[in-house]
Formats: sequence, C-alpha cells, structure tokens
Amino acid sequence: MKLTLRVWRQKNADADGAMSTYEVDGISSDMSFLEMLDTLNEELILRGEDPVAFDHDCREGICGACSLVINGDAHGPERTTTCQLHMRSFSDGDTIDIEPWRAAAFPVIKDLVVDRSAFDRIIQAGGYITAPTGAAPEAHATPVPKPDADFAFEHAECIGCGACVAACPNGAAMLFTSAKVNHLNVLPQGAPERETRVLDMVEQMDEEGFGGCTLTGECATACPKGIPLVSITSMNKEWLRATRKVGKR
Repeated sequence: MKLTLRVWRQKNADADGAMSTYEVDGISSDMSFLEMLDTLNEELILRGEDPVAFDHDCREGICGACSLVINGDAHGPERTTTCQLHMRSFSDGDTIDIEPWRAAAFPVIKDLVVDRSAFDRIIQAGGYITAPTGAAPEAHATPVPKPDADFAFEHAECIGCGACVAACPNGAAMLFTSAKVNHLNVLPQGAPERETRVLDMVEQMDEEGFGGCTLTGECATACPKGIPLVSITSMNKEWLRATRKVGKR
C-alpha cells in the first residue's frame, strides 16, 4: 500500500506545532499501525531527518501508552488500542491524519507524545487501598457478591490510555476517574475509604483542568476496553452519597 501521512510535528512543549506530510510505500496490510510508523521513521532516519516521536510500550493492547488520534478518532477507526490497529483498516492511496491526544490537561511533550501524568495524580489522590491485608488471602475468604465482582472487574479493565479524554468534546476525564473509583468502591477492601476516595479523586480531577462532563457519550464509544457510560452515573451517585456523609471538600 502507498499512503499519504499528515503527522503532527512539534519540537517541544514550548514550540508551535504543525502538520507535516510524508509519503510511505510498500506498507503491508498485515502491519500494525505502529509498525507502519516504524517504517516511516526508518525512512526519515536514512534521510537524516528527525524521526516522529510517538509513545508505546507493550504493543499488546494492555498498557495504553500507544495513544494517537487517527483521522479524528481516538485510537483510529476500530474500537481497539492503536497498537492493535492494523493497516488492513485502510486502503491503498489513503491520506491519514495522525495527531496527539487533544486535551488541555495532556500537554504535548514532542510530536505525538503527551504528558498524561494528570491521570497519575488522580490515582494518587485515592485510587488505592491503604488497609493492611498481609499475605494474599485465600480466594474464598472474603465473600463478594457476583454482581459486585463483575462490576469491579468490568471497571478494572481501564488501562488509563486517555482515549475518553481525547474523544470528549469537553476534554473531560469522568470515565477514567469513575472506572478507578467504582472498581474499588464496590469491594470489601475498598469500603473503609469509600467516601474519601471519590471526593479526593474528583477534586483532583477538577484541579488538573479537565473539562466538565455533559454525558455526550463519546468517551464510552472510544474506550478500547468498553468501560460503560453508566460508570459515570455510578460515580455521581457515590459522590452525592459521600458529600451527604462526609461533606463536600
């Protein structure tokens, strides 16, 4: 396949960015999207040009690092992570626009790489359990109702890639934050900090400069792990419950 790539290039966080156009040829439909970018970078290096910086790690759809906006869609045209997107999703002669996550809370570091440490700070605010548990308990020692276990596992699938933020017209982080709140709050181990967790994490989310949620639903549509939109509703209920019990921070 021969493709025209329009790629966002930005030297550093302080520089102005712009789209640059490149032609790539000999692209196999079996290549992953990141392998196609590797091919582009090999050609740029051979020409003595600066390769395109993009983030990635496991390339197995697990870590969420491979986060790109492709033709206006977070992670591209398929509901998967960018590293699991294959070039068979495109056609010979296509023009593909490749941009970084577009959100004020995710500033560009270089080219397609953004700083997502805002997510880390939200987790640090309450996305953990402090109760000492000792050694790993026997699996059936703490009974958990199956609906609660299913709910927790569904939300624990969030890999923190940020597609929800990039897809949201408001740049909101509600789906990410709700996934992290909900998967702990329904488990017995998370019960002691149930109220402070949701209050602290939502407060930190607001401090990071994410936009407000208007339930547009684009976040759930773009999520590669299928975190449902009802997750936000569940977190809102938790937040209201906590404000009544503890008081708004």
